[in-house]
Amino acid sequence: MREQLVNDDPFSQPDLRADLDADLDTDPALAAAVLEVESHVAGEGWDRPARLYALVETAQLVRAEPALAAMMGLNADSAHGSLTPVEQDQLGSREVLEEVLPSIAWPEGVAGCAAVVERLVLPPDADAAIPEDPRAAEEFARSHPSRQEVRIVAGVTRAGASYCALRLRAHDDDQSVVVGTDLVPQLTQLLAATLDPVETE
Repeated sequence: MREQLVNDDPFSQPDLRADLDADLDTDPALAAAVLEVESHVAGEGWDRPARLYALVETAQLVRAEPALAAMMGLNADSAHGSLTPVEQDQLGSREVLEEVLPSIAWPEGVAGCAAVVERLVLPPDADAAIPEDPRAAEEFARSHPSRQEVRIVAGVTRAGASYCALRLRAHDDDQSVVVGTDLVPQLTQLLAATLDPVETE
């Protein structure tokens, strides 16, 4: 079951891509990893459950897991300054990513993480009419004439960088993917919290 996003509409700014392409705060390694994940999942089509990835420094992966790195086509020459996405166990079709993330804590060797979710996006003027009951809200979103289906790939690093790529089902082509550092702040904040140091007594 796909969950729904009924808040901020990131597609209300037509010049978003041009502005964000020039964003000096973008971490190029994170952006490359997010776009790699986006391209991979785009090739598998829609109506998929949420997915979670660890982002590992490629150089570290080559040193620690040479056989795995070789199988992935990675070597010391390609390792410098890049991040490699490593997919985790798939979430169940009824699991809601935002409810799962607070229970996740990554080991220190993980430099960042990324998530893939499909959502229904409604225009801001629909917010007041959304029912409070989750099932009713889902049905409302699915039947709204202005709904948009979107796939979100969001990534963060321990250094505090974030990057997102959004693809509309109605414009399902690589040229229409919207990218930026702060397109889905609620999701990136949840992802960042999974990287917080674990307090020990």
